[in-house]
Amino acid sequence: MTFTVVWRPSAEEKLAAIWSSADDREAVASAADTIDAFLRTDPLAVGESRIGVTRILTVSPLSVYYDVLERDRLVAVWAVWRIRNQ
Repeated sequence: MTFTVVWRPSAEEKLAAIWSSADDREAVASAADTIDAFLRTDPLAVGESRIGVTRILTVSPLSVYYDVLERDRLVAVWAVWRIRNQ
């Protein structure tokens, strides 16, 4: 069974800003697509647990905070940021 993934408007806006200013737009878009795919299929099997229903997931060059509402089969991405590769 799959989950519905929604990006909160503030997270969508931040992702757009990251993509717009990126030299590697393809990598940013690919990471966002991979995050969506992971969260759609099994959001509790990826990332790490935080407080309550919140989890964190990193797919370079992006990290996201998201909430998993199992009963509703819903994942809400509410924060995204670019990570620095070391």
